[in-house]
Amino acid sequence: MILTLTINPAIDRNVVTDRLVFEDRSYIESTSESAGGRGINASCVIHSFGGKTLGIATCGGRSGLRLEQFLCACRFPVELVRIRSEIRTNLVVSDRQGLTIKLNEAGPVLTPEEVERVEEAVRRNLPGADWLLLCGSLPPGVPAGFYAGLVKAARAQGAKTLLDTDGEALRAGVAAGPSVVAPNQQEAERLLDTALITSGQFLEAAARIRAMGPEAVVLSAGSRGAVGALAGGLVEVVPPRVEVVCPIGAGDALAAAFVWALSEGKPPADALRWGVAAGTASACLPGFRFASLAQTSEIYERVEVRPAG
Repeated sequence: MILTLTINPAIDRNVVTDRLVFEDRSYIESTSESAGGRGINASCVIHSFGGKTLGIATCGGRSGLRLEQFLCACRFPVELVRIRSEIRTNLVVSDRQGLTIKLNEAGPVLTPEEVERVEEAVRRNLPGADWLLLCGSLPPGVPAGFYAGLVKAARAQGAKTLLDTDGEALRAGVAAGPSVVAPNQQEAERLLDTALITSGQFLEAAARIRAMGPEAVVLSAGSRGAVGALAGGLVEVVPPRVEVVCPIGAGDALAAAFVWALSEGKPPADALRWGVAAGTASACLPGFRFASLAQTSEIYERVEVRPAG
């Protein structure tokens, strides 16, 4: 079973326009709302691929009630930790050309008691989990070392961990030695305080992050695919050329499909090939949607794995 944690979920308001331009008008073509949060997204992908998953998330206020309704429609089991404050609402704006803007709220302030209840929910479910995915930002009031503590708790229970976050939470979590760290380009640049432009720089960054503590690193390079610092060495995974419609959530699909493939017994490099295929296939879909296993399989056949060096 793959356990996911979304401690800072959201209602995503998705707006599709004819174009995104400065200093001129655009016209809204459609609007929708969906459950938001990296862990929730990961569970959606894993469930649609036939994997067993349990999503843990905080839930509070009227937005929390809508989140609960959306999660009921997702058809995978969830455990909601009730909090006093309203969960956040994020705005996602995209156009026909694939340009996307995402505006995120910081999230509600969690009390120490609420943080403790989230941790208890995770620890209670760890004995039945093979993987724990720690996904997304930490809301105000949560210590930067929160994920690091859960990495250690999972290890004590024999569960593997994937860390997908940013900032100080990423820095502290990396040092705790998770099984996998899955940053995107911007998160890796902030962690290493360096710009990543060339393939060589991405490969070097993945190796540097792995030296900081995790067993493996999956570094997303956007439309260029991903690089991995894995047990077998450095690899570059390159997707086919596709028409990108909406890249939001592609990184979440990559991380989720990577763990799903590992749980199915795939070798790490092949699992990363599945991850890049899922992210690429999802980016080809309009709005905020994730590719099915069939759509991912079609792209998978055209994804190339290149050992570095």
